[in-house]
Amino acid sequence: MSSELAELRLKAKSDRRLKAGHLWIYSNEVDTDATPLKNFTNGQQVVVNSSSGKALGIAYVNPGNLICGRLVTRNTKYQLNKSLLVHRLKVALSLRERLFDQPSYRLIYGESDGLPGLVVDRFEDVVCVQISTAGMERVKNDIVEAIKQVLNPRAIVMKNNTAARDAEGLEKYVEVVYGEIADEVTLSENAVKFMAPILSGQKTGWFYDHRPARARLQQLCEGKRVLDVFSYIGGWGVQAAAAGASEVVCVDSSEQALDWVHKNAEYNGVADKVSSLQGNAAEALQGLLAEGEKFDIVIVDPPAFIKRRKDQAKGEKAYQKINQLAIRLLVKDGLLFSASCSMHLASDRLIDVVRGAARHIDRQAQILERFGQGADHPIHPSIPETEYIKTVLARILPAD
Repeated sequence: MSSELAELRLKAKSDRRLKAGHLWIYSNEVDTDATPLKNFTNGQQVVVNSSSGKALGIAYVNPGNLICGRLVTRNTKYQLNKSLLVHRLKVALSLRERLFDQPSYRLIYGESDGLPGLVVDRFEDVVCVQISTAGMERVKNDIVEAIKQVLNPRAIVMKNNTAARDAEGLEKYVEVVYGEIADEVTLSENAVKFMAPILSGQKTGWFYDHRPARARLQQLCEGKRVLDVFSYIGGWGVQAAAAGASEVVCVDSSEQALDWVHKNAEYNGVADKVSSLQGNAAEALQGLLAEGEKFDIVIVDPPAFIKRRKDQAKGEKAYQKINQLAIRLLVKDGLLFSASCSMHLASDRLIDVVRGAARHIDRQAQILERFGQGADHPIHPSIPETEYIKTVLARILPAD
């Protein structure tokens, strides 16, 4: 099969990362004298060869991108097609079925599941697909057919409207490609049921990645007053209410998201415990401070404040500011769940942020636990970029 594919040849010694397990090929690693990138089309599959001509695997290419190639298999007998997709889906499914007793999880997490550029979230009998690369877009129909064969879902949604598609020269669209579905899907996380807006919501409509930290929250919140900042549709807050929190306040800038918070609170029979504040997070917290409000537990789970490395300093200041406000709202012996989805903010730096925020207002923090992303977001050990979620659980005390 590989004989049908063109060659992408690497420069001398540029095969080291691939041999160590990485899947990406950068444009400056390609021997462009032997295999000019301009000769390839966007998303084309190629055989990747070392400078000596040894086959390293099959990749798809995007000649206009810094990451100009992504390896999909190290066996040159197999191209990226329905057969390989079915195999990868079955391998990924076997892991998720070992981990979870309900069909609610991230089924495919890109490179970590051997399918770079592809994310698949499962909401019981509905599947949401996100394609971020031209190589995966080329096999879109094969992806749909493979999912139908492996999962037999009621519906498949393509939620292809992410910013990552811009760098690949791809159009953005949202489309129900199989079956029929309204905006609403159902899911289960940590034994709590949710409804999520699959078509109109953020990303795939839900964020499964904080499952471990949310499970810990449930164990700590009985009888407690909880503030959920950047709540989206209530992933943290509604789980706290369902686990026995006495009161939960959810803060989000999106009125639509807060409508879903109340739907989910009602869905779980805790509508009387859950209220909401719509608006800018910092302004909302300043308003709560002015009113003298205090909470036993505060969760801060903002969007990525550091999207690119050059945003590091500005982003860390934003994390510092919101964590300071959160700590001010805690009772004397309160708990802070401080989260970040910024890949460029290391876990140790998040601890520095929490420590600095506490010290700035003359409080002290004890770091109790650290959490990463859920096991349905496995980390590829050769690709640090696949590890992005981190959460710190801190006890906040008065300074001695």
